[in-house]
Amino acid sequence: MARYLVTGGAGFIGSHVVETLLKRGKRIRVLDNFFTGKRENLETMRGDVELIEGDVRDSALCREVMNGVEAAIHLAALHEVVRSVECPMETHEVNVTGTLNLLMSAREAGVKKFVFASSSAVYGENPANPRTESMRPAPTSSPYAVSKLAGEHYCQMFRSLYGLDTVCLRFFNVYGPRQDAASTYAAVIPKFISLLLAGTAPTIYGDGEQSRDFTFIMDCVSAVLAACEVPGLSGMVLNVGTGHRTTVNQLCAMLQTVLHTDLIPTYAPPQPGDLPHDQADIEQANRFLSYRPQYDLARGLQETIRSMRRSEALAKSTTNPH
Repeated sequence: MARYLVTGGAGFIGSHVVETLLKRGKRIRVLDNFFTGKRENLETMRGDVELIEGDVRDSALCREVMNGVEAAIHLAALHEVVRSVECPMETHEVNVTGTLNLLMSAREAGVKKFVFASSSAVYGENPANPRTESMRPAPTSSPYAVSKLAGEHYCQMFRSLYGLDTVCLRFFNVYGPRQDAASTYAAVIPKFISLLLAGTAPTIYGDGEQSRDFTFIMDCVSAVLAACEVPGLSGMVLNVGTGHRTTVNQLCAMLQTVLHTDLIPTYAPPQPGDLPHDQADIEQANRFLSYRPQYDLARGLQETIRSMRRSEALAKSTTNPH
């Protein structure tokens, strides 16, 4: 059986990728430094996964973990836009130098496929929507956006110069179970759900009319695995989203309806690096990956809320066993 390397495999997206690969009978090695990843995300899979704790900035370790690997899925990153504005050097070291370490190691190890998790943030200030892969990137809004575009360029260079088979996937606002709601830089959906479940009004940054293409985690996973398996994709950059966008105000109203609350949100100044609108054109992913999202936002939110409620109930039962 092929061995897959999943960097960031204990994280939100990574743990779902690992879980799905296991269900398909694949052998998996995970590299994670647990900076944002959580051991409990792999708790039920621990005996079936080779877990290596370490950092993608460690070039010697990258060479070690790449040995015997046929397909590398590179998800490890510092992904918070606001954090990247505060810590640009750290973001560069992890997202750019770490990616280069892995690409060099993949080339040396003879890896057959390298899938890189990029981001819709690379489109940046480009005002056109929906975003198509042929658009000129304009990642002037955050160091995170620049770091992801640099990673794409390195992937494409390794393909053209060294013949490494690389595919870059631009994720659009992925959400779902296991996404951290407690982090200072938590994404909007888990943060809103967590606050509303606790009876607390959420804070909306800006006027709330900024819009996003919210993509459920299992649709994201299906695109990642297709990118690993489909031949003839080398050098491609593909959007992974739904093709639809929702404003933050609309999102808040949907969650209020589903959770049967009527808490009035408060508004605060926009956060640095926040973009007005983001919507994927997924025609290329449809064509080359046979990618067709199975979850609309309403269904995805229901799944996410159910999971967060289960986790909350489990945490309470563990804290108060009697």
